[in-house]
Amino acid sequence: QVQLVESGGGLVQPGGSLRLSCAASGSIFSIYTMGWYRQAPGKQRDLVARFTTDGSTVYADSVKGRFTISRDNAKNKVYLQMNSLKPEDTAVYYCRLVAGTGDHWGQGTQVTVSL
Repeated sequence: QVQLVESGGGLVQPGGSLRLSCAASGSIFSIYTMGWYRQAPGKQRDLVARFTTDGSTVYADSVKGRFTISRDNAKNKVYLQMNSLKPEDTAVYYCRLVAGTGDHWGQGTQVTVSL
């Protein structure tokens, strides 16, 4: 059974930074993609950033130049460095892993950007 555990969320002022972490555990094989999504209240869950199967990265237009996704393959971890945060970045952030075992999601971590 695959488990994803996110951490690093919290309350930050506009212009601040946060670093999210996601640790994957369990029987993981044939990873297709791993990345971050977010869902604001009353809105659908959208892509923030992810790795493609060839290792390249994809970002939502709204976070390009401010967010950076990275990973540690040896530890099955993925990170999201978020800089220059804006109030509109407020959402629950979810880690997603698509692998041979299926489509897996973490429980989410709240990010709130406010004065």
